[in-house]
Amino acid sequence: MHEIAPTTPRAQIKAYLLGGGIGSMAAAAFMIRDAQVPGANITLLEAGPLMGGSLDGAGDAERGYSLRGGRMLTTDNYECTWDLFKSIPSLEHPGRSVFDETLAFNEKYKAHSMARLVNRQRAKMPVASMGFSAHDRLDLLKLSNASEEELGTSAITDWLSPSFFETEFWFMWATTFAFQPWHSAVEFKRYLHRFMLEFSRIETLGGVKRTVYNQYDSFVRPLQAWLQAQGVQFVMDAKVTDLEHREEDGQFVVTAIHYQHAGAAERIEVAASDLVFFQNGSMTDASSLGSMQSAPPKLDKQDSGGWALWEKLAEGRPDFGNPAAFNSSIAESMWESFTVTLKDSVFFDKMKAFSGNEPGTGGLVTFKDSNWLMSIVLAHQPHFANQPAGVQVFWGYALFPDRIGNFVAKPMAECSGEEILRELCGHLRFDLDAVANANCIPCRMPYITSMFMPRALSDRPLPVPKSSKNLAFVSQFVEIADDVVFTVEYSVRAAQMAVYELLAVDREVPAIIRHDRSVKTQFEALVKALK
Repeated sequence: MHEIAPTTPRAQIKAYLLGGGIGSMAAAAFMIRDAQVPGANITLLEAGPLMGGSLDGAGDAERGYSLRGGRMLTTDNYECTWDLFKSIPSLEHPGRSVFDETLAFNEKYKAHSMARLVNRQRAKMPVASMGFSAHDRLDLLKLSNASEEELGTSAITDWLSPSFFETEFWFMWATTFAFQPWHSAVEFKRYLHRFMLEFSRIETLGGVKRTVYNQYDSFVRPLQAWLQAQGVQFVMDAKVTDLEHREEDGQFVVTAIHYQHAGAAERIEVAASDLVFFQNGSMTDASSLGSMQSAPPKLDKQDSGGWALWEKLAEGRPDFGNPAAFNSSIAESMWESFTVTLKDSVFFDKMKAFSGNEPGTGGLVTFKDSNWLMSIVLAHQPHFANQPAGVQVFWGYALFPDRIGNFVAKPMAECSGEEILRELCGHLRFDLDAVANANCIPCRMPYITSMFMPRALSDRPLPVPKSSKNLAFVSQFVEIADDVVFTVEYSVRAAQMAVYELLAVDREVPAIIRHDRSVKTQFEALVKALK
């Protein structure tokens, strides 16, 4: 147990959260709601101009909207996320929570994709069959039943044959969750178990739930408004550079925080009873935007400095993790997304006619034979809270931006927004008139799947490492048994675990719901799904 100064009244405890992503925001909310820490005692330090971290959404109709990514949700999982947002009031529906609002929206707009995979002939591929051979099924079951100790630092390719990566199942699973063949077999196995229910509906995305708007408008803004109403202090343009500390009975104790604020060096004294929550690492670190005329600049951690503090803290402290396992191979962790703003309905009308789906009901459309492995999704409109009538926005991404396009003779990573639209229209066999008034903003993300990299168990710290007295880690790069990274749930669960442990909260963290309780259940689900 790491409870801080148990004789100190919680009203006197101060908490400092380093990084303004959903993990830090959730930790602040849990401290207020469940540990009775006054909001005025909580300070969030964020290096950028906005809260929300990777849950971003910016722009306007004139300059163009931009999203680095979207997040898949389900109501069969995401136990901690919904536990949080049941307590956060909606900004648009007085008397209702964000959870209530989201549930009602998904009752109205239900997912049922009718064009999940599209081939080079622009034909919607039949996907009722997953395309597996008997050998593929056996290999998948073997991987699924292997222990994490057996899987170790192996990659997915170490367990599955080349034919597996040509199946309809792989194309749907990989693009839904952004897996690459060289990613961690442990993480792949965790996804198979955590999202067992998605096997039987992966071709329609019937289990996927969406927020009313993008997740910045639907999750971050209402959560930030609630935290502000509780007195939480937000400090923007504040980049934390170092933590002073001492050793106390073999434990790491933070004593001060150093940060740069608006160009000036600042220092915060951390008392013995205070807490520090650190967002170690970021999947959207060093991301960069392009334009209709230019490709995004190629940045890395040397440009951003986003991994430097974790690297410094982890040096000589094995239970603080090993950031090098995640940030050392951009070629294996990068992909590129793009956001398109349209001022007429031509493209949306053509997509509705082609796919058979109204916006917001179809989910990803993946171009299976695309060299870039490109996918797009047309969300329910408006997708931004400030989006005017008559403006449409859609998002897309590609898992192989280093490859030459099918219709544009250069890698996606070197393409402008105009060239990405040309490639997209080539796959859809749409005339370029369909995007004549479009503004496409590409986004390069060098570490976007870094948390999927093959890793050892010790490469990620626990939310509260055993050697830490008052420092917690809340991010995608902590170790939580049985749960899956690249989800909002992972960050929220890490935050809830850390808060409850450090403050000895007398309430259970919501349990991970197991949809694979027995090998028999698992086997039957797989056999049924993988026809």
